[in-house]
Amino acid sequence: MYKLVVDPIAEEQTAALPDEALRPLAELFTLLETAPWSGEPYNAANPKANMLTHAFGERGLATYIVLEDQRETYLVRIEWP
Repeated sequence: MYKLVVDPIAEEQTAALPDEALRPLAELFTLLETAPWSGEPYNAANPKANMLTHAFGERGLATYIVLEDQRETYLVRIEWP
């Protein structure tokens, strides 16, 4: 299990999400606590890096960093265009 830490900017972005995004976001949070390495590399040129992205819902994208030694997932940004 990983501790999910949400950056203050990502927290603001989460608060601004429409209602339709909240359930998929909650499911994503659960996934980030249990299987954070399931995302896609943020930089395709460096696929083993610890910065990843994960789609959620129909349009959402989360960017996060896996801090393996601390067993933490640090959520950096949330996008919902």
